[in-house]
Amino acid sequence: MAQNTTIQVSRKARDHLAQVARERGMTLGQLVEQLAAEQPTAEQIAERVAATRKVLRERLGGTLTDEELDNGPNVLANVYAMAAEKARARAERAA
Repeated sequence: MAQNTTIQVSRKARDHLAQVARERGMTLGQLVEQLAAEQPTAEQIAERVAATRKVLRERLGGTLTDEELDNGPNVLANVYAMAAEKARARAERAA
């Protein structure tokens, strides 16, 4: 059985989280557990970055350095921007 503990927050924060939990059909404890599970630690983020860089190097067949990857274009941000632009254009045509 999991051991429980107490977290001190303002009443305003507690009331807000309790409302969010009710709207999602869960307890406040379940909501806090879910929120905690969704937040990666710095170590987990570093592990994900290292794994992603390894895959990029394997797939690209190159020897990109960490510095080159850090200074390269943010490809994912560019993809999101292009997708958003296409969605806006579709919405404008439909209107």
